[in-house]
Amino acid sequence: MQKGGKKKTLRKPQTQARPGKEHKMQPRPEVHNEYPGSGRLKDKVALITGGDSGIGRAVAVLFAKEGASIAIAYLNEHRDARETMGMVQETGQDCIIISGDLSKEANCKSAVSKTIKKFGRIDILVNNAALHWEEKNFEDITSDQLVTTFANNFFSYFWVTQAALPHIPEGGVIINTSSVTAYRGSPSLIDYASTKGAIVSFTRSLSANLVKKKIRVNGVAPGPIWTPLIASTFDGDKVASFGSDVPMERAGEPSEVAPAYLFLACGDASYVTGQFIHVNGGEIING
Repeated sequence: MQKGGKKKTLRKPQTQARPGKEHKMQPRPEVHNEYPGSGRLKDKVALITGGDSGIGRAVAVLFAKEGASIAIAYLNEHRDARETMGMVQETGQDCIIISGDLSKEANCKSAVSKTIKKFGRIDILVNNAALHWEEKNFEDITSDQLVTTFANNFFSYFWVTQAALPHIPEGGVIINTSSVTAYRGSPSLIDYASTKGAIVSFTRSLSANLVKKKIRVNGVAPGPIWTPLIASTFDGDKVASFGSDVPMERAGEPSEVAPAYLFLACGDASYVTGQFIHVNGGEIING
């Protein structure tokens, strides 16, 4: 942060309608790391919710580079989803895209069933779909907004995991996306931060529940990452300075978060369960 607490302008002001389109963002988020894959997920099948753009897109492409087949569940960002599918296919891996509102339990079950119909199993489940609204006054958070936020951000994780679990073999992995806000709170994203706190407890509890089945459950808690969720939530000036208040003074790119998911998904993390990796630009989190 600059002297006097003024946030840096890192990009031009911009806004979008929710849920946001990656192809309309300026600059476009960085998806790829340059290094080639090394086969760490060879012959695995990954289902990624919210995989059309942002962190989910970067995870999908990185997993594909490492040899995984990919199923992407998303809401209605069809162009972004097709772009992501193309990126996965460019690696030589198979990919399907599944549109549906995951705040509805039936759509969560459908996403899993379509993945199983195509690939036969799910080795890696990444629960990543999310949305938020900025509300500076706590009293302005309506019951409808609260329920919608929890249904999208938390209930979908629960429902997708329940549906997927019978199809996850021994050695399988579940990775849940939380947030730095789960650990230090957010005065203007109270309902969102609450869902992310629930995801932390869900992850830790589920890891203990599934450890004897030899299924590992972990999570990633990103800080400020440049994704469509940001451009579709905050006003133009806040978007322009987004991320400037962390020690690194910038937002992270999706490509900088995806390797944390890869570590948790592959055999390198064989002795890790019930844990979170904090990719947040230097903010110290004790949790």
